Amino acid sequence: MAQVTQQKPAAGAETRHVLAQLPYDVAALEPHIDAQTMQIHHGKHHQAYVTNLNNALSQHPQLFSTSLDALLRGMDAIPDDIRTTVRNNGGGHHNHSLFWTIMAPAGKGGGREPSGALADAIQRTFGGFEKLKALLGNAATTQFGSGWAWLTVSNGKLEVAGRPNQDSPLMDNKTPILGLDVWEHAYYLKYQNRRADYVAAWWNVVNWDEVARRYAAAL
Repeated sequence: MAQVTQQKPAAGAETRHVLAQLPYDVAALEPHIDAQTMQIHHGKHHQAYVTNLNNALSQHPQLFSTSLDALLRGMDAIPDDIRTTVRNNGGGHHNHSLFWTIMAPAGKGGGREPSGALADAIQRTFGGFEKLKALLGNAATTQFGSGWAWLTVSNGKLEVAGRPNQDSPLMDNKTPILGLDVWEHAYYLKYQNRRADYVAAWWNVVNWDEVARRYAAAL
């Protein structure tokens, strides 16, 4: 499965960020997310974030030895001349790397309901799965412009919030375990301006086993 900070050796001591392959075929999430959107979203948009991040870090190559997670948690330590670029493109790389892994084809891990410790935490925090869906769905549909809706862990507790652009919850020291991309490039080819329809369809491909794994790791 794709890793958030997968890297490969490059010239000298650098390890440059790379775009991991999708853990399923581009058409695997049909009919909920179409193949053309997946091709463009992963192969063009996500690749651009990786390329731009590497170009920025090349100006301060010592930062290649720092994980992407650590870079985003420590934005204040990023040199001024590349901080905005790392925020936007490092955030975009991290967010999308998570996004691909928390989805799976319906019937092959996608679309079930949470279980185990994660389900218990959802019940305690939100009052049940349907209430979580309503809260996160509202965060997604009301996010003005481009951004994400997130389920995060902070101090052992679940939280739901929307964030603009490619800002990662890591920047606020919160650990993302599920994210819904509501940039128009994530849905416009199929859903046009019907963001709410995209959000409703997306629940059919959420991979709750992966979300549960991330939840356990964040505690």
